[in-house]
Amino acid sequence: MSEIALITGCSGLLGAAVAQRLATSGYRLVLTGRNEEKLNANPIADALKVSADLALPEAVEQLFLAIDSHYGEPPSLLAHCAGSIIIRPMHRTTQEQYRNCLQNNLDSAFFTLQKFIQGLLDHKTCGSAVLVSSIAGRIGIGNHAAIAAAKAGVEGLIRSAAADYAGQRIRINGIAPGLIRSAATEGFFKGAKAEEQLAAQYSLGRYGHVDDSANAICWLLCNEADWVTGQVLAVDGGFSSIRPLVKS
Repeated sequence: MSEIALITGCSGLLGAAVAQRLATSGYRLVLTGRNEEKLNANPIADALKVSADLALPEAVEQLFLAIDSHYGEPPSLLAHCAGSIIIRPMHRTTQEQYRNCLQNNLDSAFFTLQKFIQGLLDHKTCGSAVLVSSIAGRIGIGNHAAIAAAKAGVEGLIRSAAADYAGQRIRINGIAPGLIRSAATEGFFKGAKAEEQLAAQYSLGRYGHVDDSANAICWLLCNEADWVTGQVLAVDGGFSSIRPLVKS
């Protein structure tokens, strides 16, 4: 039988894009997201689809019970694409917004990865997980304090968990994307020159597409990356390490 892949955040573009790539590779799929209508609209008909808020431990527990009931075994691949974005300075961030940001990004990653690893340990099998960070968790970017704190926590989780379970051949990696145009970031593109100005911040001359991150996630999950663990791959057009050449 083919491996089972769990993809979270499938109500959004990134999770859906990862799911589509894994579906064409023959994996048995579990798709989850908070928006049940968008989740059920996903065209992958033979996937198990479970609507859940993975920031809640009890929801994660119910998700894995549903997987066991449907497939009779745990997933060996996890692409955790669930999360949310908040862009505002600290003095305008409410306690509720901050808590929601940590829950949606860091708590959901911790609880989902924890249950995923437990399933692999119980079945004495290896596996691979990829979590999603952000360049905001690596370098200082204005108006990103809450999401930076959450994503920096995700990166710490990746490295620590990778160290804990490398001996069981459980690989845990992540990606740190730059700006990806999506429904969550569409507000950045308002204005006549917004798109041009955003693209100019990147040395490669463009902002990110969902495919950039989806391709990186699928590579880290697969056997081609079998000797890679504890890494967070920057998929950011060079933003976190090089600056565009300014022509006079």
